[in-house]
Amino acid sequence: MKSYVLRPLYVVIAFVCIILLARVFVVPKDFGIGERGFMYGWHRKGAEDFWRNFKVKYQTREYCEGCHAQKYETIMASPHAIIQCENCHGPAVDHPVKPEKLTIDRRRDLCLRCHAYLPYPTSGRRVIPPINNDEHYPDTECVQCHNPHSPGF
Repeated sequence: MKSYVLRPLYVVIAFVCIILLARVFVVPKDFGIGERGFMYGWHRKGAEDFWRNFKVKYQTREYCEGCHAQKYETIMASPHAIIQCENCHGPAVDHPVKPEKLTIDRRRDLCLRCHAYLPYPTSGRRVIPPINNDEHYPDTECVQCHNPHSPGF
């Protein structure tokens, strides 16, 4: 066989060898190892305890309902029922101990994440009333006129 045919083959073989050699040094020994030996997927046996002890930042709205039942009922009866409390109030990881009170994000940009005009007709977000950010009181925070827990007027 001619050398111009073998040269690309040698390059590919060398490249595969480099990848296999790098795998020995870079990939942890327990990567891809399960209870019954090798398994497919992105799993690292040694990281199970780390993830088991990892503290979840977001608690979901059911956690908020325990202390804020009245606000929970109000928002569940509003169009904002699809939004988790922590989207606006931030993660409730150790609330109410630390922090005692959550910070409320009142920025206009937060509201525009859902209320910006979306030109895609098949998107489910079309049911959310859009606002024109440049014309609809551009220098005013939305919460000055709208109550996020009951977003009508």
